[in-house]
Amino acid sequence: MTPVELSRTVLHAVRRAVDAGELSVAVPERAVVTPPGPGGCGDYATNVALQLARPAGQTPERVAEVLRRRLVEVGGIADVVLTGPGFINISLDEGGGGAVGVGLVAEVLRAGGRYGHAERAGGAVVRLHCAREVRAVVVGEVVGRLLRAQGVTVRTSAEGVEPRWTDVLGVRVEGGGSASAEVSVNVRPVPVADPDSLLALGRDAGRWALLRPAGHDRVRGGEEGLVQREVNPLFRVRYVHARTRALARNAADLGFAAEPGALGEAGADAGAGADAERVLLAAPATLAALGDHPRVLAAAAEHRAPDRLARHLVAVADAALPLLPGVLPRGGEKPSAAHRARLALAEAVGAVLAGGLSLLGIDAPDHI
Repeated sequence: MTPVELSRTVLHAVRRAVDAGELSVAVPERAVVTPPGPGGCGDYATNVALQLARPAGQTPERVAEVLRRRLVEVGGIADVVLTGPGFINISLDEGGGGAVGVGLVAEVLRAGGRYGHAERAGGAVVRLHCAREVRAVVVGEVVGRLLRAQGVTVRTSAEGVEPRWTDVLGVRVEGGGSASAEVSVNVRPVPVADPDSLLALGRDAGRWALLRPAGHDRVRGGEEGLVQREVNPLFRVRYVHARTRALARNAADLGFAAEPGALGEAGADAGAGADAERVLLAAPATLAALGDHPRVLAAAAEHRAPDRLARHLVAVADAALPLLPGVLPRGGEKPSAAHRARLALAEAVGAVLAGGLSLLGIDAPDHI
């Protein structure tokens, strides 16, 4: 059961409780499931009971108990434990989590760069208006992309856009002029002290420098954004993406393709022992980061915070980098099911990185 499937399962439990008259609420469009926080347990947790408590006129604990009784009846769920003020912690019954990883990788590969995007949300149009300042305009444009990825209809405008911002950073908004009474959100991050130094970085490094810091933090420019080494977070993200693409090309040359499955065992015939051990050590953090991607996209859109996505992409790349050397067969070793599964995991990482960079307006090169 993937995070998306589990989210649908939780919503189905809410819907069944509403139909049975146990809850009197509108069924939400989504239920966010994430790895458990401090004090939690199991594979995933959701705070949907806290969200529904007030409209239901019940305590979060009571709502959580109603949903718990329905969730424990679902196939693939081993246990449901309530913690804190009403958090629902879910343990999956799928072979210790291996099948969860297989399903997650398959889901990412099916969705590609759109993994984590939501269906059309409907509702009112969100109107974003930016100050006449390069960081505000870039952040506003990317927030618009994040909201659209969550199914929200967005209109962006700015008090003004200088031609060089478009020429260098590729930034575009739909309207200009002063803010109108219809504006939903004014985008005003801390302005850039030296716009010229940011523009000198070019499109990709310049956008990264503007988007990675939180809106209340100052932008730190400088040529370190152009350094092609691991000390540069943007380089790490793009490097890992390029490595995943290279692995897919090399695998094709060897006559095999990605197929989600078991990653193998250290010392087993599925691959060289050192490679298998490297992959198995890095896989849990990598899968956790992939599984967290939809939540990060939703939070970045909700809080108008592209920096959350930028930092998450760094986390995905850093988690995946150690496993990449163990993906392909070595020497005379023949490609196995484990190699196909490792390649699938690598390609899932590449899809998430490419999709995230695209939302930030940054290129994801196939070669570095």
